Amino acid sequence: MNRFKTSKFKNTTPKVAKKDGWINNVRAGSFSCQGNHIKASSKLVAFNTEQAGGGMLGLSSLKPASDGQWTVTHISCHSDLVTDMDFSPFDESLLATCSGDETVKLWRLCDPELQPPSSPELTLRPGQGRLELVLFHPTSSGLLAVGATKGPLIWDTGRQDAPLAVLEQHGDQLHSLSWKPDGSLLASSCKDKMLRVFDPRAQLTPVQSAKSLQNNKDSRILWAKDDLLLTTGFDMMRSREVRLWDSRKLSSSVGSASLGTSNGMLIPLFDEDTGLLVLAGKGDTAIDCFEVSASEPFFSQVSHCLTDISTRGAAVVPKVALDVLSCEVMRVLQLTDGCVVPISYQVPRKNSNQEFHEDLYPDTVGTTPAMSAEEWWKGGNKQVEKVGLNPNKQHKTKAAPAKKKEPASGGSKGDPARGCSTSSSPLSTGSSGSAAASRSPSSTSGLSSSFLPGPGPSQSARPIPVMLGQTSKFRHIQGAVMHRDTHITNLRGLNLTTPGESNGFCVNRQRVAVPLAISGGQIAICERSQRGRLPDTALPTIQNSVNVVDLTWDPFNTHRLAVAGDDAKIRVWKVPEGGLKETLTEPEVLLQGHTEKIYSIEFHPLASGILASSSYDLTVRLWNLEAEEQVKLLTGHQDQIFCMAWSPDGKLLATVCKDGKVRIYEPRKSTAPVQEGAGPEGHRGARVVWVCEGKYLLVSGFDSRSERRLCLYSADSLSSGAIAATNIDTSPSTLIPFYDPDTSVVILTAKGDTRVHIYEIATEEPYFMECSSFNSAEPHKGLAFLPKSECNVRDVEIAVGLILTKTAVEPVAFRVPRVKKEFFQDDLYTDTAVCWEPALTASGWLSGSNGQHRKISLKPKDMTPVSEAPKEAPVRKYLPSSVYLEEKTDEQKKDELLSAMVAKLGNMDDPLPQDSFEGVDEDEWDD
Repeated sequence: MNRFKTSKFKNTTPKVAKKDGWINNVRAGSFSCQGNHIKASSKLVAFNTEQAGGGMLGLSSLKPASDGQWTVTHISCHSDLVTDMDFSPFDESLLATCSGDETVKLWRLCDPELQPPSSPELTLRPGQGRLELVLFHPTSSGLLAVGATKGPLIWDTGRQDAPLAVLEQHGDQLHSLSWKPDGSLLASSCKDKMLRVFDPRAQLTPVQSAKSLQNNKDSRILWAKDDLLLTTGFDMMRSREVRLWDSRKLSSSVGSASLGTSNGMLIPLFDEDTGLLVLAGKGDTAIDCFEVSASEPFFSQVSHCLTDISTRGAAVVPKVALDVLSCEVMRVLQLTDGCVVPISYQVPRKNSNQEFHEDLYPDTVGTTPAMSAEEWWKGGNKQVEKVGLNPNKQHKTKAAPAKKKEPASGGSKGDPARGCSTSSSPLSTGSSGSAAASRSPSSTSGLSSSFLPGPGPSQSARPIPVMLGQTSKFRHIQGAVMHRDTHITNLRGLNLTTPGESNGFCVNRQRVAVPLAISGGQIAICERSQRGRLPDTALPTIQNSVNVVDLTWDPFNTHRLAVAGDDAKIRVWKVPEGGLKETLTEPEVLLQGHTEKIYSIEFHPLASGILASSSYDLTVRLWNLEAEEQVKLLTGHQDQIFCMAWSPDGKLLATVCKDGKVRIYEPRKSTAPVQEGAGPEGHRGARVVWVCEGKYLLVSGFDSRSERRLCLYSADSLSSGAIAATNIDTSPSTLIPFYDPDTSVVILTAKGDTRVHIYEIATEEPYFMECSSFNSAEPHKGLAFLPKSECNVRDVEIAVGLILTKTAVEPVAFRVPRVKKEFFQDDLYTDTAVCWEPALTASGWLSGSNGQHRKISLKPKDMTPVSEAPKEAPVRKYLPSSVYLEEKTDEQKKDELLSAMVAKLGNMDDPLPQDSFEGVDEDEWDD
C-alpha cells in the first residue's frame, strides 16, 4: 500500500452482532494446546468444549434455523483433549481433528439438528506421541500437514499406512504451521525461537531457517501475500507483537507492530484478497484489525473492536459465506466461555444492500481442488480456479445426476435421512460437480446456497420455553442494605486477615461474633438486639488466648460458640444470657487431637453436639461435645483441605482439597472416602456446598487461568467429573457460597468484594440461571446469613444476611419484586425446615440413627396465599385496534375535524368573560 494512496479498506468497521445473533449454549473449555479452538466452513462451526475432558467438540450451523435459533450438538471425537481441527477447503462438511490420544480423525459432519456421526470416516495413527496441529492443503484434496510435538508430517489420506514425509525434528515444542497459498511450501514456528520454511517434495530439512523470534512463549505463523510471512508472539520485554518477514531471508523482519503487554497469545486471521489482518488475543476483550502491505507502512491499523466477553478462540468465515451486498469483506467468529459471537467487518458505501461493489471483491479461491494428493506429491503445481462473488454473475455448475443407492439400515454413513454426505472417501471430497454446485454462492445474497436454512424435522414442535431459554423467577431479585438504625457501628480493631478457609465472622439469631486484631485472640460478641453505635470504651470479649483460625455458632444453641485456634485446639465457649458482661477467659470445653493448625470447623446439621474439624495434618476429625472426645478420624487427603460440608440429611461429609479432588465420606461406616472425583483446576482455594436436596455438590473455585468458577457435580457419580460449570470473573478471593434449600438460590461473594453474585441452581440445562447481583457501597469483609424465619415475608424477603465492613455490621435483605405484596407469596415460600432445633442426639447419630427436621410454614395468620387471591377482571387500558384501523368516510373525517376545531375555540353560546364583570350604578356616573 503506497503511503500517499488512500486504501479503500481504511474505514472498514467491525460490527458485533446483537445478542440474539449469538450462538449460545456453548461451554468452551480452557485448554493448553496450540490450536485456535474454533473453525468454520461455509456451513458449519466446530469448537472445543470442556465436556469429556476436552475430547468432545461442539457443532453448530453458521446460520440460524428458520425459527431464529441455533442448535448446538456435541460429537465425541477423541479419548483425550482435541488439540486442533480444520475444515477441508473443498468440502464444507469434512472436518479433520487431532488429539492428545495420538490420532488424527476425519469426520463427515451432518446438520447439527440431526444425529451426529458416531464414528470417523478415517483414523490415522502417526505414532509420534501427542499431536498438536492439523492443516488441510490449500490446493490438493486429501492432503494433510500434521504437527506432532517436535515436528511436522505430510500425510496422504488415501495412503493410511504411512506419511508421505516426516520432516526434520524441531528443537522444542512446535507452535504453529502454515501452508503457502499456492501449496508449495510449509512454514513453522517453534519454542526454540526458530522460523523454518520447508519444501516437503524437495527435502526433509528446511530450505530456509533462522533464529528470528525474540521470546520462546507461544507464537503463530501465517503466509501473507506472495513470499511474505506473518508471525505473532512476544518480544524480549514480553510485549505482544506482530512481524512481517520475507520468507527468502528470515534473519530479520521487514516490519513490525507492538500491541502492548498481556499474557494472552495473539491469534492471527488473514484475508489474502483484502490484505486485512485480524488479531484476537486469548483472554482479551479487544480485537484489532490491520491492513498489511509489502511496503511501508507495513501495518496500518484499521479498527480496534471492544467486545463484552473475553476471547477463548477465533476463526474466520470463508469468503463465499459473506454477505457481499452489505459490503461485508470479512467475518470473524469469537469463541467465548458461553457463546460464539459473530463480528462482521463492513466497508461503508453508498447504496449498500442494493448493489454489488466489485472493487471490494476480487475473484477469490474456489472450492474445487486443483489436483489430488498424489499429483501434488509428483510435482504438480496447479492452482485452484478462482470464482467471482457477484451474485448477479454466478457461474452455474451443472449438477451430476444422483446415483441410485440401495436402501441403508438406520445409522449408516450413507443414510440420507441423517442428512450426511454419502461420499465414502476423503479423497473424493469436493471433486464432484454436485458438491461444487452446492457450495457456490447464492444468487441473491452472496451466501452459500447450502448455507440457507431449511425447516428442521422438529422445529415447529419446539415449545416456546425451549426456544426462549429457561429463566429464573428470582432473576429480578434485589439486595438492599437495611436502615442505618438496624446497624451495629463503631466496631474497632477488627481482625481482617483471617485465613481463606474461614468466613471471617459468624452470626445467629441473637448475636454476632467477630475476631479482633488484639493479642490473645480476642473475640467481640455483639447482641443483635443492641443496635446502634458501640461505646468508645473497651468492651468485654472472649479471650481465646491464641489467634483465631475459624469460628462458628452451634446451630441448636445460640449461646455456644466453637473457636478453632492456630495451636491445633478447639475451644467451646458459652456466652451468658443477655450477652457478655465481663471478659471470658475459660472455655466450657477444650478439644485436643489435631497435631497441626486447624483449617475449619463445621457443626452437624441434625445432631446436637457433633462437630467436624479439618487440619494441616491432612485429617478430618469428628468430636462429641457432650462427651468432650474425638469419635471419628477421616483420612485420604494429600494436601490442604479447603472446605468441608455436611449433607442435608447428615449422613455424608464432602470435602474439597488442594490436591485437586472432591471427596465424599460416610463417617459412620468408613474412614476413607466412599467417592472421589476431579475438583477445580486452580489451587488458590475452593468451597463446597450441597444443593438440590443433597443430590448435587456445588464447588466454588478457580480454573487453570485463575478465573473464579462454579462447578456442579452429581453426588452419585463424582468420578464422572462436573456436569456443568460456569466462569464468574477474575479475582484472587474465593467465592463463599450460601445456599437456600427452599428456593435453590445460591448467593456468593468473597472477602474484599463489593459484588454479591446470585444464581438459581437447576438439575438440568442451563443448570446456572443468573439473577440480578447486589453491589455494596464499599468492600465487605464477610457475609453471613440468618435462618429463614428471620425473613420478612410481607416484604417478600427470601434471605437476610449481615455484612461485615471495617467498622460496622449491616443487615442486608434480598427481596423478590412482586405486585400483590399484600398476599403471601406461597410460590416462593415452601415449608421451611426448623434448622434451629436438633433432630438427633450425638449418641443417637453415632449409633446409626437418622432423622430430619420438622418443617413449618412461614405464612402469617392474617395473610392469604397469592394462589388463593381473587381473580381480577382484566381492565382494557387501550381501545381495541379495530377502532383505530376502522375505515372512515370523507364526511366522517370532515365532521371529526370540525368538531376538534370547535372544541378548541369553545362554545359560541357561552357568555363572554366581560359579561360577568361587576359594573357600577348609573347614578354613580354623575359624581
